[in-house]
Amino acid sequence: MASLITRAVRSAAFAGHTAAAGFSYTKLGFRARQIGDAPVDVDMSSKTIVVTGATSGLGEAAARALAALGARVIVVGRNPKKVETTVAALGAEARGEIADLSLMSETRALANRLLEDEATIDVLINNAGVLLGERSTTDEGLETSVATNVVSHFLLTNLLIPRLVDSAPARIINVSSGGMYTQPLDVDKMLDSPGPWRGAVAYARAKRAQVVLTEMWADELRDQDVVVHAMHPGWAATPGVSSGIPAFEKITGALLRTPEQGADTFVWLAAAPEAAESSGRFWHDRQSRPTHQALMGTEERPGARDRLWEVLADLTGTGA
Repeated sequence: MASLITRAVRSAAFAGHTAAAGFSYTKLGFRARQIGDAPVDVDMSSKTIVVTGATSGLGEAAARALAALGARVIVVGRNPKKVETTVAALGAEARGEIADLSLMSETRALANRLLEDEATIDVLINNAGVLLGERSTTDEGLETSVATNVVSHFLLTNLLIPRLVDSAPARIINVSSGGMYTQPLDVDKMLDSPGPWRGAVAYARAKRAQVVLTEMWADELRDQDVVVHAMHPGWAATPGVSSGIPAFEKITGALLRTPEQGADTFVWLAAAPEAAESSGRFWHDRQSRPTHQALMGTEERPGARDRLWEVLADLTGTGA
């Protein structure tokens, strides 16, 4: 087993993880913290929760866990059949929404439907994301991973913030990744990577942007009873890992967390009273973590976050 752990850590060099962090991100790290011995037990029967990317992997696991706590879950996904199947499994209170969140047009239409149909939104979980093996471009001209992982999150969140404020106390949960530790915030490289395109690097840049946006939204909403957190799920067995980094999955397969283990922290952030006591933090296994590790070249340059906000506001026409 020790040799397997070593191989797994080395295979994750793209994410710059140390051996200690590698162990922490596996199912062994989850078990070592005995999180499974303290399941979330909160009555969520009065809550409406929007979960994007909720038809497989972490999103589906979170949707099931939150529905089991009594929440009314709105399942957002691209595939109508998968949305229908997931909603049926969650029960009568759940409902589905079809949207391709790589496209601003569909993201905006989704927000408009939610604002029209939902009197309250108590929790927004921005989980939808992609880790691509090859570069692709959306019909709107954006690189697909940044469009899905950053632009749609920014647009959907800003459009729904007024309803979240009206529904306060409310929460926004952004599902990020430990891979963000390897990349600084660089808006230009995130939008148009120079040189050969590498999916894992594009993903890490997008995840860094998500964490920065979390901090910015937290500052904006601090006095309005809306908390905003980011988290990373560790190394979990999901369709994104399988399709995006199959070599990593092949080596680490025995160590990958279940979707339920990976989703535990964002279920906890959505439901636990303790998670409402702070805002703007980055979490792993229910513990607040630093947003930078001792890696050269990841420090944030002056003005980078202001530029991120300005560029995204210009792209989406929101958040100015």
